[in-house]
Amino acid sequence: MADVSLRDIYKSFGQNEVIHGISCDIHDGEFIVILGPSGCGKSTVLRMIAGLEVISKGDIAIDGRVVNQLEPADRDIAMVFQNYALYPHMTVFKNMAYGLKIRRMPKAEIEKRVQRAAEILELTEFLDRKPRQLSGGQRQRVAMGRCIVREPKVFLFDEPLSNLDAKLRVQMRLELRNLHETLGITSVYVTHDQVEAMTLGDRLIIMENGYVEQIGSPLEVYEEPATLFVAGFIGSPAMNFFEARTSRDGQSIKLSGTESLPIHPQLEQGFCDKAVVLGIRPEHFNLAQEDGGALQMQVDHLETLGADTLVHGKLGEDNTLFTLRLPDIQRYPKGSSLSLSVSPERLHLFNKESEKRIGA
Repeated sequence: MADVSLRDIYKSFGQNEVIHGISCDIHDGEFIVILGPSGCGKSTVLRMIAGLEVISKGDIAIDGRVVNQLEPADRDIAMVFQNYALYPHMTVFKNMAYGLKIRRMPKAEIEKRVQRAAEILELTEFLDRKPRQLSGGQRQRVAMGRCIVREPKVFLFDEPLSNLDAKLRVQMRLELRNLHETLGITSVYVTHDQVEAMTLGDRLIIMENGYVEQIGSPLEVYEEPATLFVAGFIGSPAMNFFEARTSRDGQSIKLSGTESLPIHPQLEQGFCDKAVVLGIRPEHFNLAQEDGGALQMQVDHLETLGADTLVHGKLGEDNTLFTLRLPDIQRYPKGSSLSLSVSPERLHLFNKESEKRIGA
């Protein structure tokens, strides 16, 4: 096991800079998830850690040693790819053993390591099969087994579950988390799936356009998103955003055509009587008694999901579109009106110009 340190790393392709000064310390035994939309640079960062991409500027250190000039084979890392990358003509045993064999490890030690990895991944009965005789989930476990037998300092995962169906992804997420808890190896995992990130990661590195938007635990980025991007990217359905204005005393906020909402805590003087962006998550609205809430919603349509219901509608004089999430099955006819309230601690305020969070 080892820690991994990213020290102000940049990556350029010609004149095009795609990674803009990322810094982060990944602790020994930690499971870090790099999360962001397609094209944000997350896989490029992973490939720089692996040594598959050359760093334009900055340093990457593994276990205290700068590895910028080291070949991938000399970094003591193991990588699980999106497409499994198994040898189709080899059995499961030979696929898992191949990396050890070319390192000229004794046969007895190879056998011992492969058997141990197969037991951890429940692959013992499949060791004599070829990859074409396995399901997608089993092939992914073989790919992980090939890494486990190496006993590396760091695991790197490049969207390993994206080729699996929804049900199998849930199962594999649990297996990955159990595997990490069993082995305790430092892991860096790349995904665009926020559910994977929230359920797997000890901490998340959220990226957009080659920049780090926020680093924090899953609950931190959900409850206190640092920017508008993070607030809109984390959470399903996405956070609702409204144009609003804070009061002169900084104790309330008003949306167009609605009553004022109290703010908690009070704002700094610089943000009083100012246009801001207000964010409210769909699950944080409360149904109020008729005409007893500060917000009045006109229902457009419903999505009944069984465990809960998504209500889509309009708010205020500007007819701002937004989504409400209610527990259980709810039925409201199109055009009906709902009276809503929101607890002050559930309001998220963002600077309209910088798009950064206002307040703690």
